[in-house]
Amino acid sequence: RKWRLEIQERIDYKGNIIKQLDDNSVREAAKKLKLEGVESIAVCFLHSYLNPTHEKAAANIVRQVFPEAFLSISSEIRPEFREYFRMSTTVLNACLMPIIKHYLDKLDIELKTTGITTALHIMESSGGIMTSETAKEKPAYLLESGPAAGVIAAAELGKIAGYENVISLDMGGTTAKAGLIEKGEPKLVTEYEVGGVAHAGYVLKGSGYPLKLPVVDLVEIGAGGGSVGWVDEGGVLHVGPRSAGAEPGPACYRAGGIEPTITDANLVLGRINPEYFLGGEMKLSAKAAYEAIENRVSGPLGKNVLDAARGIVEVANSNMVRALRIVSVDRGYDPRDFALVAFGGAGPMHAAKLAEELKTPIVMIPLSPGVTSALGMLLTDIRHDFVSTKIQKMETVDPETLNSYYQELEKQALELLRKEGVAEASTILAKSADLRYSGQAYELNIPVPSGRLTESHLAMLRESFHATHERVYGHSAASEPVEL
Repeated sequence: RKWRLEIQERIDYKGNIIKQLDDNSVREAAKKLKLEGVESIAVCFLHSYLNPTHEKAAANIVRQVFPEAFLSISSEIRPEFREYFRMSTTVLNACLMPIIKHYLDKLDIELKTTGITTALHIMESSGGIMTSETAKEKPAYLLESGPAAGVIAAAELGKIAGYENVISLDMGGTTAKAGLIEKGEPKLVTEYEVGGVAHAGYVLKGSGYPLKLPVVDLVEIGAGGGSVGWVDEGGVLHVGPRSAGAEPGPACYRAGGIEPTITDANLVLGRINPEYFLGGEMKLSAKAAYEAIENRVSGPLGKNVLDAARGIVEVANSNMVRALRIVSVDRGYDPRDFALVAFGGAGPMHAAKLAEELKTPIVMIPLSPGVTSALGMLLTDIRHDFVSTKIQKMETVDPETLNSYYQELEKQALELLRKEGVAEASTILAKSADLRYSGQAYELNIPVPSGRLTESHLAMLRESFHATHERVYGHSAASEPVEL
């Protein structure tokens, strides 16, 4: 709080300058932060998404006074309205800049010393990749990027098999993550909370740091191969969120673990070959798994070990079905219209039962499920997202003005891709707009047709919004005025 410094300036909600930037107050703030030994600075002014003049001028002064500081300015990171979310996103970016730059610089050097000269690309949370140079400037775009790669792989595998509508299930050692792909495209959200507290597959609002960037829509629960089965004081069986982790791991690993896990339950039930784990590289102890379940679950419950192991698997399945329902039914999609792609080290063992519960007609298991997320990183494209905030009632929107807004964003996109070595002929531009009923506080993102927009396109956009509102919320109001 003591390093959050106010600057004298004001721009109004139309982008007009009401009070000029006080250069001295910026200079003094930069000097103070330098004396305090601050490493990274975030700059965020009110309404700078409409007019970034003051933010850019402040950034130039900071660079003169404190050139060694890492600098994030909100109009470059996410020029979008709702200043609290924009501020939080800019601060997260500023915090990560020194860490990510140090790591990527080191990684770049080490790759070159091993003879790898290919440019380094980094996975981002939207499901694309960016060059390491861009990642050093915009590290907030990397948050939650790891699991996004699995969804990309599921989308590609679905296309190969002829299924464009896919639900992905990535079950590893500690968590299970569910995602949804519609018409070959993973669903994205533009509001996310980093470090939020999860409960029953939902992140509790306000429990983390808001991130106003595109993130692949994933629901995560604590159900992985290492998730521990335990009995509470009331005699109720639970699985997770506590995990045995990689060390000591499940009891059957014989590495010091004594708590029964989902892996131990699957081994006792005969679903895992103890002689051929990791292709035979690691032998598992069925005896250790049996004893762990007997001591911690079957004894307290008064059940035999096989029933207790079945109970652990059923509780885990129930938790995963809930996650799959959140990402499908709760979003307005019918899982019966989708194929289920299950991967990760543990996903395939549970897929058939989950599909039966959801009435999903098709189950697909990749040939190498344990490395499917790594495969996703190789299948994705360089991707960047650009936004601009202009708010208008749909009936007053002029197609030509809207075309000019998109042209400006396209210019930014092509310029950055050119810097990254991508030829314009290899570029795909996809447009969208946020729409809402007048008076609503939140919007729905609706795809916009390619090419020059006309009045008929705007009418299609409106109809698409009503249909999406109906699917997501169960109702729509075609007679209500719509804002873009």
